[in-house]
Amino acid sequence: MRRFPTQPVALTIAGSDSGGGAGIQADLKTFHALGVFGTSAITCVTAQNPDRVSAIQAVRPRIVAEQIARVCEAFPVGAVKTGMLYDAAIIRAVAAELRGRNIANLVVDPVMVATSGALLLKPGAIRALTAGLFPLARLITPNLAELEVLVGHRVRTLPELRAAARELSRRYDVAVLAKGGHLPVGGMVVDVLCAGKRVREFRSAHVASAKPHGAGCTFSAAMAAHLARGFSLEAAVAGAKRFIGRAIREPIRLGRYAALRV
Repeated sequence: MRRFPTQPVALTIAGSDSGGGAGIQADLKTFHALGVFGTSAITCVTAQNPDRVSAIQAVRPRIVAEQIARVCEAFPVGAVKTGMLYDAAIIRAVAAELRGRNIANLVVDPVMVATSGALLLKPGAIRALTAGLFPLARLITPNLAELEVLVGHRVRTLPELRAAARELSRRYDVAVLAKGGHLPVGGMVVDVLCAGKRVREFRSAHVASAKPHGAGCTFSAAMAAHLARGFSLEAAVAGAKRFIGRAIREPIRLGRYAALRV
């Protein structure tokens, strides 16, 4: 009898980016690059490119839940990553579907605003996100703007980034990776991981010329991929940090745009 190699499986629950640089497309590329079989549940269809988002069509919450259910009944999902969830109804449907499925590795990227400035999460949905999904998560990965929304105050220095990560971790009893990509310190990007009482910093050189459309999606997808492969939380973040660093330093040129190399 022929034996086939097994492969870890990850599920991304996010929006579709027609430009291919972020969202579902970026997540699936990242899973594949890291040796993980990628599955998906699409929450929204967007018309966008690296410059702008011109239209968003949300998928019905029931259909989002059905996608998750069909994937989970057929595949041994080792990790789940959420990205653009858009509104409270979709968030509640996702949380209800994941609750009780014993998903040990849920990475929540609280996507709120696109790089272009387009609103990707309705203001009234933040409460549904924190109350419905954060309790199920192993890790949440806010960028600077998202972190400020979640803690309710400005974050402008590295000590404030550390304090905000600790505050959010205590408040929701979840590990937090506060991403410092928009807060370079001395030519370095510092991401702060707070997990319980342990705080660890991950540093990399700041690439001033980079325009990393989709970097947040790719970074969190890489963490989910490493968790699906059995890495510890800190090792998953470290591996994802190396992966996104290379992708930003060595982009693919596509006309006047640059895409992350994943």
